[in-house]
Amino acid sequence: MGKLEELLIDPERMDDYLAHFPDYERALKTNLADAGFWKGKRVFITGISGFVGGHLTEKLLELGARVSGLVRRRSVPERVNIDADASQVHLIEGNLTDLDSILHAFEETRPQVIFHLGAQSFVPTSFRAPIETYQTNVLGTANVLEAARRLGDDLVALHVACSSEEYGKVLPDEVPITEDNPLRPQSPYAVSKVAAEMMAKVHNKAYGLPVRITRAFNHTGPRRGVEFVTSVITRQILTIKKGRTKKVILGNPKPVRDFTDVRDIVQGYLLVVEKGEAAKPYNLGHGLGISIENLVRVAARTLGIEKVEIEIDQRRFRPAEVDILIADYALAKSELGYRPRIPLTQSIRDNAEHFESHPWLLDLEAH
Repeated sequence: MGKLEELLIDPERMDDYLAHFPDYERALKTNLADAGFWKGKRVFITGISGFVGGHLTEKLLELGARVSGLVRRRSVPERVNIDADASQVHLIEGNLTDLDSILHAFEETRPQVIFHLGAQSFVPTSFRAPIETYQTNVLGTANVLEAARRLGDDLVALHVACSSEEYGKVLPDEVPITEDNPLRPQSPYAVSKVAAEMMAKVHNKAYGLPVRITRAFNHTGPRRGVEFVTSVITRQILTIKKGRTKKVILGNPKPVRDFTDVRDIVQGYLLVVEKGEAAKPYNLGHGLGISIENLVRVAARTLGIEKVEIEIDQRRFRPAEVDILIADYALAKSELGYRPRIPLTQSIRDNAEHFESHPWLLDLEAH
């Protein structure tokens, strides 16, 4: 077995894979983060109503933090990703592209920790709307960094959430990917995240801003957006189980991705604020990869279907593909105490449970 094969999840050897996660049920109930650090902390989250933002909010409230966040105005103001008592969270209307609204939000809440998660984060949309992606992700990050400078010594840490997509075109002998790997972005989204990371580093160097940087690999789990591939697959498998459809329709089935449960990613975000070195990027991932077609097989079996037909839709292919992303998270493990504790099968089950409890989401066509 070659080096790459050892890093891939094999649908026919799931017992070997699951042996890596002997305590995952306990992991769902325990923290790697230090509750003492977070108790009473004033925390502000951009992107608080997003997938990760919602999970991060719940964890911070559990740890005793005082949480505020920025939300854009929507005609239907649903906060479906925040599964917590709304009275515990202070939401402020604003927009990342408007500096004044960021300044106002920070002046009102005086955060000690900022998690900058807000972004246009869907790679296919970045190809269709690159300017919007750059405005939100690049200008938006510049506004957050500049507004944070006004907080002075109140600010303990500003976490800038970057992405494994920055690595882009990874060569076969470069996996698993370390933080020293060259950045070869292949999409407007990836370029925007490289820019965001570089700006964060400059604001640390030039102004002493206490930034923390993570490069999170693909993440999934309960409440993942309907347009992201793990949810696209899970929703289609659920409709097959209900007898409404007969196959899973995909774009490119060959790319390999490293999927980490969102609850593990949240632990990594907390740890990088507690223990991370300023302006130093840390990979957060699962350390194992799986092709999209094998993800279909694992998801189907996890949800009770032994075999499923796959149909390829060429219209869903990216204009520029990233063939493989598998994390080497050794740096985060040694310096932060980070490690993934939840297996992909549990992430799939929990996301399926979310869709089954929100059945109207099964019929949304998004990719």
